[in-house]
Amino acid sequence: MIQRIQTLYLLIVTALVTVTLFTRLAWFGGSGEEFSLYAFALKSADGEELYSAVYLGILLVLAAVLPLVTVFLYRKRMLQIRLCVVEMVLLVGSALMEGIYYYLGCRVVAELSQSAHGMQATIVLPVVGLLFAWLSVRAIFRDELLVRSTDRIR
Repeated sequence: MIQRIQTLYLLIVTALVTVTLFTRLAWFGGSGEEFSLYAFALKSADGEELYSAVYLGILLVLAAVLPLVTVFLYRKRMLQIRLCVVEMVLLVGSALMEGIYYYLGCRVVAELSQSAHGMQATIVLPVVGLLFAWLSVRAIFRDELLVRSTDRIR
């Protein structure tokens, strides 16, 4: 049984970022061709890689592993807070990188006639993960204040 709510928040962040890693983030089409943006590449329908998005993939992998590691550092609350802040920076960076690669994908299909593009719902999952990372920081800080208040009584 999970006794600390921040553990649940951190596991939710891990799950959201992991889903982002393995699903299609956006689609682009035009002139009978279709392209998809994934965490590691912008690919055509036949699997040919047009742009490498390896930096986005690395950011997402780090953002998926860090909250999982943070869960097991429950005795070091201040370190947990710092790692959650790093997680939030990684999530903001991955959201910005998704925007950059979405823009690059739009530029690829802009050259084609009758171009169309759209985002999948999974592209916003890092932003939702950012909310849960912030909630976990608040819960960890609340625990730290509680521990400090009990130390004063002794």
